Amino acid sequence: MKKKVKVSEKWGIFFREQGIEFVRSEKSNRENNWLNAIILDSKSDRDSFLKFTNKNGVMTRPIWTLMSKLDMYKNCQTDGLTNSLWLEERVVNIPSSVPDRSLAPFNNQGET
Repeated sequence: MKKKVKVSEKWGIFFREQGIEFVRSEKSNRENNWLNAIILDSKSDRDSFLKFTNKNGVMTRPIWTLMSKLDMYKNCQTDGLTNSLWLEERVVNIPSSVPDRSLAPFNNQGET
């Protein structure tokens, strides 16, 4: 767990320097740092980030596909899911471990 905490802290610093929001738990909660996430500005930014990181050996993935988009639930009633759709387009899960210097190219370029 100590390694996961350290990786999470490094992620927090790395993404703060990039101007990207790193998701932290509420102060009243205790994190296990097993799953980390970031929030990007748009679906396009999310997709570019996913392409870049996975191409460079850092296995990232979108947070989820909404159940209402699955065939078995596509006709179910929803409230519009405004917040859920916003999150789906922007949140990326990042690993709790990553090879050293894997993101160095991302850190040194203006585009992903």
